Amino acid sequence: MRPSPFKAALIASVLLMPSAVFAQTVPAPLAARSTLPFNAPRFDQLKDTDYQPAIEAGIVADTAEALASANNPAAATFDNTIVAMEREGALLGRANQLLQNLVQSNSSDILQKANQDLAPKLQAHSDSILLNPKLFARIKTLHDKSASLGLTKDQAFLLDTYYRRFVHAGALLSQADKAKLGDLNGKIAGLQAQYLEKLQNAADANAVVVDTRAELDGLSDADIAVTVEEAKKRKLDGKFVIVLRNTTQQPLMASLKNRALRQRLLTASEMRGDAPGANDLRDLIATLAQLRASKAKLLGFKDYSAYVLELQMAKTPDEAKKLLNSLAPAATAKARAEAAEIQALIDRQKGGFQLTAADWSFYADQVRKEKYSIDDAEVQQYFELNRVLKDGVFFAANKLYGLTFKERTDIPVYQPDVKVYEVFDADGKHLALFYADYFARANKSGGAWCNFLNQPSGLNGETALVVNVANFTKPAEGQPALLSFDDVDTMFHEFGHALHAMFSVKQYPSQNGFNLPTDVIEFPSQFNEHWMLDPTVLANYAKHYKTGAVMPSALVDKIKAAKNYGQGYAFTELLAASLLDLEWHGLSADAPKQVPDTFEAAALKKTGVDLATVPPRYRSPYFLHIWGNGYDSNYYSYTWGEILDDDAFEWFTENGGLTRANGQRFRDKMLGPGYIADPMAQYRDFRGRDPSTQALERNRGLR
Repeated sequence: MRPSPFKAALIASVLLMPSAVFAQTVPAPLAARSTLPFNAPRFDQLKDTDYQPAIEAGIVADTAEALASANNPAAATFDNTIVAMEREGALLGRANQLLQNLVQSNSSDILQKANQDLAPKLQAHSDSILLNPKLFARIKTLHDKSASLGLTKDQAFLLDTYYRRFVHAGALLSQADKAKLGDLNGKIAGLQAQYLEKLQNAADANAVVVDTRAELDGLSDADIAVTVEEAKKRKLDGKFVIVLRNTTQQPLMASLKNRALRQRLLTASEMRGDAPGANDLRDLIATLAQLRASKAKLLGFKDYSAYVLELQMAKTPDEAKKLLNSLAPAATAKARAEAAEIQALIDRQKGGFQLTAADWSFYADQVRKEKYSIDDAEVQQYFELNRVLKDGVFFAANKLYGLTFKERTDIPVYQPDVKVYEVFDADGKHLALFYADYFARANKSGGAWCNFLNQPSGLNGETALVVNVANFTKPAEGQPALLSFDDVDTMFHEFGHALHAMFSVKQYPSQNGFNLPTDVIEFPSQFNEHWMLDPTVLANYAKHYKTGAVMPSALVDKIKAAKNYGQGYAFTELLAASLLDLEWHGLSADAPKQVPDTFEAAALKKTGVDLATVPPRYRSPYFLHIWGNGYDSNYYSYTWGEILDDDAFEWFTENGGLTRANGQRFRDKMLGPGYIADPMAQYRDFRGRDPSTQALERNRGLR
């Protein structure tokens, strides 16, 4: 997962300040280019209090630059209008890029307050640019005569992108309606910022306190050590605290033998933000849905999903729903078959109860072991984090793309656990810096993601500074970090985003790959997951952490055989969340404010994914992707991207698999081009045809 702004310089707000104040308020580490190699951030000199004044000063500078472009007395040209806008907002973009990553990865009260204070200002500034009639008039003038301007294909596409996005943002509205839109946008931005803080607080408040070690029977010593540390942080010595991951199902439920504790943990997870009190998110998300629907109506769309998907690869909500609904019957049928197998096991064990969602992962793990004789604890012995990274993730990138990596201890980081690697291209030249931030901590949002830490482009001469963030369990001092199969998958996934970011740095910042439509963004990351089980790659990194012995072929065979077990549950919970997102954002502006619990139940029933034992991957109150992370009406992107990635991987299997030639072709046609053409046209050029769902269905074991 990764947040996806169009242009960081266009996510800001008007905050008029005298130029003298501007000069005085920019913190030195953000005021000019860093003295570090590759303009790396001076995290060693930055304080949490530095970001807000830097962003406010950046707003002033960007406002002045935008007004200069809008009021330029010279006739509009591509250089003095489009290129000028691409150069704007350097300080604002740099400071806001860093703030947005830190708010999620290493947050503090200061950063959260800054984010809340800045959100409406940032949105208002974005509106001041996107709704500026003089600026739009210059863009429209160029757009109307684009064919006669002698532009390159990339330039013509960039000009068209600017025109479409200005129109999409409301540039054709009357002044009165622009004012209404600005008010709506400000309210939406403010609520989204509040949501991020309240959700983190809700997760923290719902952490499960356990009185005795005996209740944790089934957990590893490493997992128990984490609960002890978390209790100490909360001054609950002698207790044990289980913190919540951002999904509905919690990882420890697969190991916990205590059924009552599993039920407590699932309830705590499902009730985040869904109970009266300071962290109740229900009214906030219902209001946010209403405001988004009102925005869509003002802009001429029947609902917010229609508004969002106009600029996506799917184009319409009907196309997205058609895709999801076509896959739901097979997914739910497989989930029901899995439930029957699990219930049979419970009955054989004389459990005396009916399967619930809280029991699923615990007993599903037993079924999987019974069917495939696989032991997760044994598998973890072969997945040590540093070896997975260097001999797995980096190794695959070398075999496919010729990349090499060198750890840099001279580059400051924002938290001691973060490591930095310099990335070299196949010709030995510097390509990027890669920051790895893998361990969970109390001030980090759940999940995993990839972000830029800068705005690289040909215009500013910067290469990519990319961070991968995850939430793996940090081992006790002196112990190895052993990963689950899913953790390894996450590492390959997020590094797929990183590769896309590194390879797609373009002349113009708005054409970097991360500015592609959201429903294409997950394609490169999901594609990269396939290499974790490639025989050559797996043999290079899956080695016992003590002996260095390669994972036995018998265990490899078991892992591959078991790979598709549980896909009914996994795909159904994903489809349920995706359809729930589209239902929330398919509300019209005239619909009454919804009661989230009631609305959610009706939405899941309507779409046929209301399995009691398979709750959605995210329930409405803690659905971070759609309320605070830019995936509103776009969570279906994970499935859309999976169709592309499975189909693309089948091309590799048909053409020799893991080779430099195949990797180079994929880089040249899919990872490298960025947003310079219609993504479907780019895919057809690579694959020779439109993508098919058949590869996904085969990979998921649905056919």
